[in-house]
Amino acid sequence: MPDGPPDDAARADAPLPDALTGHWVDTRAPRGLRPYLKLARIERPIGWQLLLLPCWWAAGLAAIAGGQPFPNIWHCLLFLLGAIVMRAAGSTFNDIVDRKLDAQVARTRGRPLPSGQVTAKAAALFMVGLSLIGLLILLQFNRFTVILGIASLAIVAVYPFMKRITQMPQFVLGLAFSWGGLVGWSAVFGRLDAPAYLIYAAAVVWTIGYDTIYALQDIEDDVIAGIKSSARYFGNFNREAIGTCFGLAVLLSAAATWTAGGGIVAWLGVAGFAGHLGWQVAQIKGVKPPLALRLFRSNWAAGLLLAAGLALDALSRFAFQS
Repeated sequence: MPDGPPDDAARADAPLPDALTGHWVDTRAPRGLRPYLKLARIERPIGWQLLLLPCWWAAGLAAIAGGQPFPNIWHCLLFLLGAIVMRAAGSTFNDIVDRKLDAQVARTRGRPLPSGQVTAKAAALFMVGLSLIGLLILLQFNRFTVILGIASLAIVAVYPFMKRITQMPQFVLGLAFSWGGLVGWSAVFGRLDAPAYLIYAAAVVWTIGYDTIYALQDIEDDVIAGIKSSARYFGNFNREAIGTCFGLAVLLSAAATWTAGGGIVAWLGVAGFAGHLGWQVAQIKGVKPPLALRLFRSNWAAGLLLAAGLALDALSRFAFQS
């Protein structure tokens, strides 16, 4: 590690502020691997979880539309592995691009690159390796889905630069993080139809909402560093803006459910999703960073309610018809 102030060295070796407390990466992983595991965000699983959920939503919708008893299990496993690997690759790329900005923000200056634990060259090689694994996973799907998956890389490539040029980098993040809503459907049908477009749009506005909650942690530092975000842009109207995004997410997911032919269990999933998002909005006024992080992480549960409703609807409809 390069020489630096003692507090910087201590910060680099400490668990990151938004990591899960007592995670094995910080407590049991070999010290030499920890910086790379942190680059991959292994101790912060909420990222891959949120990347995965649109894939599972679309897989559930496809099972309903296709009259299958449950979402394709093999596809869902591939989506899980792909979400972990590609989130790691994307996060590494983002950290390479943002390493100088991250050094100016209290929450991020202890990350491996700005703290000097990993060089930019080593991080780039790590990212390439992860990307190759992601490609192997993607090649398990049909040709249309392979092309569709590769197309998402254009959005991933431009995202890290958006916080420098637009007040709404969360919109671009939504375009990237929601891509599974398209892939999960095309993996089954080899094409895109209305439910896929609708669940993709639902995931985009949902992402804007939850990532605005996440950005509430950094508003003061972002102003100093000149980093743009939706939380800064919405200002005193953050609660209303997040509520609007979440409301649109519910309406669009409901439209996707309707066009796919969802039944009562699917609608219960939509209702659970809506209820959870409403609960989050009720907590936002005057929110402090620790609560903002907890609310952000709670979107895993919110999205699982919708995913479970769609999957169980396919199963219940199949069982009833049998």
